[in-house]
Amino acid sequence: MNLRSLIVAVMVVLAGCATPARAPVVAPVVMVSESSWRQVDREIVAASQSATEQTKIYARGAMDYWRTRVYQLTEENFIPWFSSYWTQEWLSMKVSWYTLSAQGEQDASARQLAAYLLEQYQKRVLAPVAVEIDPDAILGLATAFYVDIVQEELQKISQRHGIPMAQLNGRLQKIPAIALGPPAARDASLYQVVHSEPLSSLPAYAALIDKIHKAGGDKGVGSTDTAMAPVAKRASQRMEAEMAPRGAASAVAAAAGKLAGGLITVGVAGIRAIIQAADRPDSEALIRSSLGNTFDKAWVKLVQNPTTGVMAGTLYLAAQIEGNLAGSAEAPSVGSDGGAVDWSPPESTNKQFDPLPPAGE
Repeated sequence: MNLRSLIVAVMVVLAGCATPARAPVVAPVVMVSESSWRQVDREIVAASQSATEQTKIYARGAMDYWRTRVYQLTEENFIPWFSSYWTQEWLSMKVSWYTLSAQGEQDASARQLAAYLLEQYQKRVLAPVAVEIDPDAILGLATAFYVDIVQEELQKISQRHGIPMAQLNGRLQKIPAIALGPPAARDASLYQVVHSEPLSSLPAYAALIDKIHKAGGDKGVGSTDTAMAPVAKRASQRMEAEMAPRGAASAVAAAAGKLAGGLITVGVAGIRAIIQAADRPDSEALIRSSLGNTFDKAWVKLVQNPTTGVMAGTLYLAAQIEGNLAGSAEAPSVGSDGGAVDWSPPESTNKQFDPLPPAGE
């Protein structure tokens, strides 16, 4: 590069540096009539109602998948484990210990066996399925799904009415979406809800999920322990009935000497295996019936309950948003504190799913 070209390049650079920075472009303020704002509010309500219906379909599909996986792993992991010869032998030892420790307490061995079986069911079925999906995850995903749809609709409303998004955001900041305070961190506007990434980072949302969990009392298949009770009672009664013959066989074996005693012990073990094999179809049928009926009832509750089920977060947000915008078309819905609306879903969003038949029908 010759000297002349170098000088020209330097002058161009210096000229560029001397150019003042451009001021940020400020969107002009659009004059929006009160009637137009009322129309916008009505469209936000309609967007919320549509998002709620779409979220119900999404949550139902996710819960169907969760139920299918639970039934699959029950058949693949739990029932074969429970029915196996060596598991039955191990359970017999535990029942023996429970009986000795019960000190005459009625049904103590059955209760302790039920607790052990519930622990194994959690380990072999519910925990592996939860790695993929569970009701807690579906609750959060469904709520986020609803918020995403509402956010998309707000963009369309802005474009449809020619209202800059900055102005619409100012409107959204005045619409309560979560009202659980004090403290103020437990409250959030519609603007905060749709602009929090991720939604779980919003303190008010965390407070909402905590409220739902406390209202439900437990998570997942909360009544699985009651399903284990009849299974454990049947198993413990059969095993306790086998204890007396085992004790007699051991005494005969000891008196007969090592060789004969070993043969007697092997023979008794073979008879127990035959008895357990004969009892296996009935035991497996009882497991399927007891677990299936209890699980289906819990599943329906998780799908349908508006305050503790997987739609609870969505229905709460919809109730707040739609309730606080009711004044655009009719008298505002005001709670006893003068500002907070009741958290029960409005009639338009408090629709339950149709009752479901048990899986397999």
